Amino acid sequence: MAINVLVVDDSAVMRLLVSDILQHSASLKVVDTASNGKEAVRKTLELSPDVVVMDMIMGQYDGLYGVTQIMKQKPTPVLLLSSLGNTDLSPIIEALHAGAFDYINKPAKNNTKIRDIEQKLIRKVILASKADLTKLGHTQISANTHHHTFSDNLPYDVVVVGSSTGGPSAIETVISKLPGNLAIPVLIAQHMPENFIPSFVQRLNKISPLEVVMGKKGMKVSPGLVIIAPGNRNMIVRKNEIGETVISFTFKNFKEFNHPSIDALMESVADVYGKKTIGIILTGMGKDGTLGVKSIKETGGFTIAQDEKTSVVFGMPKEAIKSGKIDSVVPIQEVGNFVVSCLS
Repeated sequence: MAINVLVVDDSAVMRLLVSDILQHSASLKVVDTASNGKEAVRKTLELSPDVVVMDMIMGQYDGLYGVTQIMKQKPTPVLLLSSLGNTDLSPIIEALHAGAFDYINKPAKNNTKIRDIEQKLIRKVILASKADLTKLGHTQISANTHHHTFSDNLPYDVVVVGSSTGGPSAIETVISKLPGNLAIPVLIAQHMPENFIPSFVQRLNKISPLEVVMGKKGMKVSPGLVIIAPGNRNMIVRKNEIGETVISFTFKNFKEFNHPSIDALMESVADVYGKKTIGIILTGMGKDGTLGVKSIKETGGFTIAQDEKTSVVFGMPKEAIKSGKIDSVVPIQEVGNFVVSCLS
């Protein structure tokens, strides 16, 4: 049975192009189009599509309006397809918090370039159609303002986190639970377009008492610092000439995902920190991170996977669990506090 899709964009040309791309797949059927968020809400109520593909910038009734009202009136998976992320991530993150399933960066300034993301668009629409609507949207984030008492001899020296679809909200939940005096660094590889990362870093800084930065070559990995991998390279850690752990990058390509590769980061962390590592796999599709947690577990570290109930996409955590290298399966709301308890 075909997946029914509503396409929403204020450009008639773009509605035509996106509809044509989606109908290249035998699994998908475009049941109608809409030109703004208000019309999208009306047609969602009338047609009950399985997925809504929605632009963000559409005049008075934009994509954020559409997502918010659809999730209030008739919860439906909404896949954002917009060039807004090329300049401003904030409304995208807000829409994801309102319940949008995921976001794809629309190529800017050249409509024909939409063909370059054809397979990605089709794949994510199919994935969105299977989403559990109860897992979309996000509760209000409140930062942990309480300091924690850490001993001088901690059992772990680093936390490394990998996530993909559904990850931005999951990471916010984890980071917001960590105390401002966290005594070890946190390294994160989140699958997202490279132009998203700076805005994502800014947002995390607003909700966390910890300092959040994007990784740069030679940057020292220091206690209390949260380092996000950039989206154009595979970030790793290594020891420098004087024995300090610093950020570096590898040109090696990894089978499951690149730029950033979770496996690349986790394997390097396992090499440098060994049994003093906590490795965490959060929501996302695919298998990236499974080899990474294997490396961490086999060097004596501790591994955590997000549970199925709270994962937007239970792909990466499921594969990590199947590998037999996960020590604890934890709901996303408890991951941050669980990490702190591991350090006590």
